[in-house]
Amino acid sequence: MKPGVAFLTISAIAAALILFSCRASQQRDSQAKELPAANPGAYLGFDRNIFPGNDALPVLRKTFAFSSYWLSPPPGEKTNTWLGQRDALRSQGFGFLLLYRGRESSEVKAYAAAVEKGTADARNAASVAKSEGFPAQSIIFLDIEEGGRLPETYHIYLRAWNAELRRIGFLPGLYCSGIPVNEGPKVTITTADDIRAHAPSKELAFVFFIFNDVCPPSPGCTFPQNPPSPATGGIPFAPLWQFAQSPRRMERTAHCAPGYHTDGNCYAPGDTSHAWFLDVNSATSGDPSNGR
Repeated sequence: MKPGVAFLTISAIAAALILFSCRASQQRDSQAKELPAANPGAYLGFDRNIFPGNDALPVLRKTFAFSSYWLSPPPGEKTNTWLGQRDALRSQGFGFLLLYRGRESSEVKAYAAAVEKGTADARNAASVAKSEGFPAQSIIFLDIEEGGRLPETYHIYLRAWNAELRRIGFLPGLYCSGIPVNEGPKVTITTADDIRAHAPSKELAFVFFIFNDVCPPSPGCTFPQNPPSPATGGIPFAPLWQFAQSPRRMERTAHCAPGYHTDGNCYAPGDTSHAWFLDVNSATSGDPSNGR
């Protein structure tokens, strides 16, 4: 073969490779534009009062990025089945949503009682979190079951919880209602807005985990691969949104798309035996409490 012919042949091959590479790159760019955009800023999680058991964790992990973790007996329960389960959840790759049961307003009617119990609850929550292996600066969400506007002394209770938890080295969060409550003609209030209005300052603000299972904005008992942004739950400053509860409240979920089981509960797709009814959450982090 003559050197000149070899040079032309090699040049032709190189040119062909460059042309092929350009076309392949253009094709990849075109395909990328056609693919649906992912939502890396939203993650699915579940919460439930009773630990589902170790056998449930691999099944639930296929759907959820994070799990609740109670540091106290949940509302209506006398015992806490979550204690001692951190390693089991962490080994499966779950993030954490730390919860602690809050007081009822009837327990903090007086100023002194509000301060005392807010301080005591913060100390107990932090003590349990430490004993369970959760790191400093983890966010602990105080569970508030009452909706609408809260009594003034309840805000004192929340301030005491906030101050003491921060002093010990953890961060205060709140689980509360984001559902508007009518207070009169053209006047509504949400618990989240009421609490935020009473916050001592932006620097000492709470992290909010709101529930609003009203359809819309809730999608109902669904498990989308691209979860809805927590901001679409109605409280734009809340990084966590509980959009489905078990059992469902028919007065709030009558217009939800099919998804709830006939028994009124919400079950994960992999739970074919319907063994673990749960609540479904969307969060801006796969580890909302920074507990991993």
